[in-house]
Amino acid sequence: MNITPTTSAINLINTAQHKSADAAQVIARLPIQNDEVGSSEFRPGDIIKPVLSLKEAELENSAAVKLLEADKKTVGSLLDISA
Repeated sequence: MNITPTTSAINLINTAQHKSADAAQVIARLPIQNDEVGSSEFRPGDIIKPVLSLKEAELENSAAVKLLEADKKTVGSLLDISA
């Protein structure tokens, strides 16, 4: 199996997408604060982990984009050298 920067970046983007979708589902299922017409079951600590997962997914996606940009730049440099 040939592992390229592009393959790694695509895998990282897919992982980030799944992570953000899972975190969004968790946030959507949380009860709402009483002052926002909701449940007394709301605990502010419950939202911290999914919000951090969203931030982590954002950073993973950003890293994947930088990886793709670096790969594109490298391939462009190689084409310039061989031309």
